[in-house]
Amino acid sequence: MDAAAPLTDRPSPAVRACDGVPWPADEELDDEAAWARLLDLGAAGHADDPFAAAEHFADDPGTPFDGASVSVSDLDAVLGHLELIAAERRRLAAEEGRLIATVLRDAAADPTPWVGPDPTLDPAWDDSRGRTLGAVRRDRIDLAQRAAAAEMAVRLRLSEQTIRTRAAHAEVLQERCPRLWAEFANGNTSDRHAVEVARLATTLPHDDTAWSAFDDGVTDTATTLTPTKFAIAARALRERVHAESIDARHRRAARDRGVWMTPELDGMASLNALLPAERARSILARLDRAARHLRAAPDEERTLAQLRADVLADLATAPAPGAAMTDVPPTPASRGESAGDPSSPPAQPREAARRDEPAPAAARTSPSAPTVVVTIPVLTLLGAGHDPATLEGYGPIDLDTARRLAGEARSWIRLLTHPVTGAPLVLDRQTYRVPAALRRWLGVTSPTCIFPGCNRVARDCDLDHLTAWADGGATNADNLAPECRHHHRLRHETGWTPAVDPVTGDVRWTSPLGSTYDTDPPPF
Repeated sequence: MDAAAPLTDRPSPAVRACDGVPWPADEELDDEAAWARLLDLGAAGHADDPFAAAEHFADDPGTPFDGASVSVSDLDAVLGHLELIAAERRRLAAEEGRLIATVLRDAAADPTPWVGPDPTLDPAWDDSRGRTLGAVRRDRIDLAQRAAAAEMAVRLRLSEQTIRTRAAHAEVLQERCPRLWAEFANGNTSDRHAVEVARLATTLPHDDTAWSAFDDGVTDTATTLTPTKFAIAARALRERVHAESIDARHRRAARDRGVWMTPELDGMASLNALLPAERARSILARLDRAARHLRAAPDEERTLAQLRADVLADLATAPAPGAAMTDVPPTPASRGESAGDPSSPPAQPREAARRDEPAPAAARTSPSAPTVVVTIPVLTLLGAGHDPATLEGYGPIDLDTARRLAGEARSWIRLLTHPVTGAPLVLDRQTYRVPAALRRWLGVTSPTCIFPGCNRVARDCDLDHLTAWADGGATNADNLAPECRHHHRLRHETGWTPAVDPVTGDVRWTSPLGSTYDTDPPPF
């Protein structure tokens, strides 16, 4: 089936005389023709199911498209349909960002559905915390947006940071790059292009001229370049239109420096650092110089990449100069707090040259060394079981590393569990203040914040009484749960409320809109 040529004698105005409905645009006719060709392809080979051919291609992408099985025009129809799907996905991504931004904007305009009535409207109002009227209303707006972001996050199974980021990108594109936003909303450019433009546009000063020049430049290339090439061109354009000096921008960017860890597979992790470029280059040069020195040893088998990683671990975990050292005898138990990392202090070149694996940490540790918490089943520790150990904030680790850390531990905490179910037994406390032992216990039973989707580790959370102490709630493992400071505030200052099932003990959250959500299962 061939596509019809564009009509050159279409009436003007472009409406049908019979019913006044506008004539379809040429692009719409082309799309319909491509779809019709796809249907013809299906009907020819599968008379009972005209969609069977398209489903065949989707279900078995390995089927070769050769001349014996399908014609060029049929292939063109399938690829045309693929283009339609990609354009629709882009339009939906733009619409999703617009709706998220709208919900947050509406929450700021009217916080009442999220945080309740405004108490400052009561003539007898007096803030118990001594805040001014303006401060209270600002807090209401902030908490309403937080509560709305949390609602969307749990519904869409996304993080709250992702929700806020998508809303911010949509706001920036609509305000500073309307031409690019229109292309994105029409499905003509990808979300990767849009995200890169939003990221760069956010860094531009409040200057309509700069915004317009940047918008014009990126729009001209976003529909023709791949995301990688486009990112390079967009960054170059941003430098040309930016009115602020690079010195001032560098000083501001340096405030975002930081270090964070990303868990990887098989007991590995990535350590990332955002630093001023000259310091990062200096660090890499030092690691490379030390790695090449070790690589010169005649029996060294590690690669330069492995040596750089080992040198970094050695330098970062070495005791501070002059720190007192103590010998630590191993003590069997089921949970240990081990100082240091599975890497050794800086080794002599000849010693390091004879190792093909990262060197184990020495048995002598500094009292000021950081704490690493590892949970090890006691049967595994004794060699009678194979259940994996768990590194706090990471997850399962290999047993050799766990046993070595156990041998280096300075202290241990014994956890009693039910002999059949393995569930931790409840420890009761009769005071409001949570004892350190109970806090450690809860760090095992609830490793992260109990709000759906939150990954903040328990040791960085507040321990909240699910039934308030003033209402008769006890300070015990059944009535305490870790909540990060952000979700702790949402619980007490917005419409988000947790409730404990009296039969199962499970916690369910009710949102300000009345929806209920289960807490996440333990991550490890």
